[in-house]
Amino acid sequence: QVQLVESGGGLVQAGGSLRLSCAASGLTFSSYIMGWFRQAPGKEREFVARISRSGGATWLADSVKGRFTISRANAKNTVSLQMNTLKPEDTAVYSCAASGDPLGGRDTRLYDYWGQGTQVTVSS
Repeated sequence: QVQLVESGGGLVQAGGSLRLSCAASGLTFSSYIMGWFRQAPGKEREFVARISRSGGATWLADSVKGRFTISRANAKNTVSLQMNTLKPEDTAVYSCAASGDPLGGRDTRLYDYWGQGTQVTVSS
């Protein structure tokens, strides 16, 4: 049974930082593209970042480039999202996801497994 469990969310002031982590189990972690998505109230889920199976390549949404960094540790079955210079518009539930597609992508339909999500709230 595949499980993805996020942690690290919380309340932070604008300009602050948070580090999200996602622990995976029940799958061959290094065989999956890993991604982070977010969903704000009343909005559709949107792509934030993804990382290749080896960790050698990353892709970020334009809205977070220069502020967020995605990384993974295959030996620990974890993927992380370092979020700096947070803005109120970053407030959302953040979820990690695993894609068996060789390249993954920004489309949620490409992802096979999802975590429950962790709330990030940025106050102004």
